Amino acid sequence: MNTKTTVISQDELNTQFACCDKIAAHWQGIGRTPTAYVETYGCQQNEADSEKLRGYLTQSGYAIVNEAEGADVVIMNTCAIREHAEQRVFGNLGALTHTKRRHPEQKIFLCGCMAGETKVSDRIKKSYPHVDGVFSTHHLWQFPEILWNVLSRKKRQFYIEDEPGSIAEGIPQVRDNTLKAWVSIMYGCNNFCTYCIVPYVRGRERSRLPEDILAECKCVIEKGAREITLLGQNVNSYGKDLESGMDFADLLAAIAELPGDFKIRFMTSHPRDASEKLFDTMAKYDKIAKQLHLPFQSGSSRVLKAMNRHYDRETYLKKVNYAKSLMPDLVLTSDVIVGFPGETEEEFEETISLIQQVHYDSLFTFIFSPRPGTPAASMEDPTPKEEKNRRFDKLCAVQNAISEEIHLGYVGKVMPCLVDGTDKDMLTARTEGGRLVRFIGDASLIGTYQNLRITGATTWSLTGELAD
Repeated sequence: MNTKTTVISQDELNTQFACCDKIAAHWQGIGRTPTAYVETYGCQQNEADSEKLRGYLTQSGYAIVNEAEGADVVIMNTCAIREHAEQRVFGNLGALTHTKRRHPEQKIFLCGCMAGETKVSDRIKKSYPHVDGVFSTHHLWQFPEILWNVLSRKKRQFYIEDEPGSIAEGIPQVRDNTLKAWVSIMYGCNNFCTYCIVPYVRGRERSRLPEDILAECKCVIEKGAREITLLGQNVNSYGKDLESGMDFADLLAAIAELPGDFKIRFMTSHPRDASEKLFDTMAKYDKIAKQLHLPFQSGSSRVLKAMNRHYDRETYLKKVNYAKSLMPDLVLTSDVIVGFPGETEEEFEETISLIQQVHYDSLFTFIFSPRPGTPAASMEDPTPKEEKNRRFDKLCAVQNAISEEIHLGYVGKVMPCLVDGTDKDMLTARTEGGRLVRFIGDASLIGTYQNLRITGATTWSLTGELAD
């Protein structure tokens, strides 16, 4: 793995913009506006990457459409976290043979985390001849060059070399949502959890300069963003590779001091680097949402050590308790893995007891999925699938009961919420803690903060009414 960070120069970016111009001229010569479809799998970082791909496509003259059928360019931006996600991508990629048969000039690309795996690119080369290009996350900044090579040379393109982790500022973005903006503050990961493929496909940690992040935040605020979500594989380690002396808590404070009516969220936080300074900063600024996603993965210290998580149960609980002491209304969510290799029944019950002790608002729950190339994939795993499924069902039942109890506690309260969309004949809104609220109201309220009185609750969402 190449661990050097490279800053892409303006001259290198200008080369890509020149390719955008060539592509636009190509379609102008044909006399029509081409279309492009980008399908995104996985995390918010992939969503942010897709916004850049749409930006490049728009600059190249493409109109963005909502389906693959008939599109001149189809891009599948993929996730490699779990086996099920990969199989779904391969299934959908195979189905594109039919769209390409109906539209022979269609160009199909696969990118994202899956594209960084050698086994995936080899499989594409051998079994998916209708795919015109594959490029890893390290090569996203070169997409116009890749597309132009496909259009002009009529040859398949594979940009999958182990390039240095790079930072490219100035790539155009087309955001899906003007109310909510994803802002990447760093890329890659240094943690090497034994079950996780991310460091191998996204590279080592590299932080953007604070001035570039602040400039982007100012821009999206001026364009109407009411929520900014800061993204990174481990946002808490932001700045460790910079000489600015600014850590993540400092960055949060700097963004919170920008003028405007907005809230700041962030994900994902690694417990190892979650400091008291971070929690102090969250508590100090009203603009920082009192919401924290802090993955614990297992309630067993032995399993956490086997996962290479760099903290134990006691350390995790100490951090959670400190955060809650400062922010009593903190909405806390987490990730948990059931059935990690060697997990015993007693260790699983330690996870259950931690969930009951912390009282999470909600959890993202997963059954262990071995990823080839990670240490955990070769660990002895004697627990049958049926037993893992039983544990998973029990964990979900415990958490669902807690979520419902917490939500019922909202009933009767009046809460400020950002109205962000519609769901059938109702409006949708989010509380400061990110809880979904459905209520009846006029669409003109979308994009505004409204005080909502909570009138009902389920395990997963709330219902409400306008309180004013």
